[in-house]
Amino acid sequence: VQLQASGGGLVQAGGSLRLSCAASVRIFTNYDMGWFRQAPGKEREFVAAVSASGGTTYYADSVKGRFTISRDNAKNTVYLQMSSLKPEDTAVYYCAARWKYYDIRDSTYAYWGQGTLVTVSS
Repeated sequence: VQLQASGGGLVQAGGSLRLSCAASVRIFTNYDMGWFRQAPGKEREFVAAVSASGGTTYYADSVKGRFTISRDNAKNTVYLQMSSLKPEDTAVYYCAARWKYYDIRDSTYAYWGQGTLVTVSS
């Protein structure tokens, strides 16, 4: 499984950004997908997850109502739409994948992409 994240950049507080993650897998619908982030000096934290079918999503409390995770199974791509961005959202964002059948709230993922940097200026 190879994951390629893109879409990071510099944005002002209150702005929006959409991250994408393209997955090189044979059957994309066998995998739950997730987004994590790691801010400077902090540990990596869970952001959002979407089930293999796309029917179930789950969010960290810190982003609930501001971020939306979605997937396009025809394009083998997962997205993270980020709105009302805050300076504390500044981090390297990583996409991740795992075989389906986990509880959506479980933060265990087997496959990781390289990160994409999101910087939110105040």
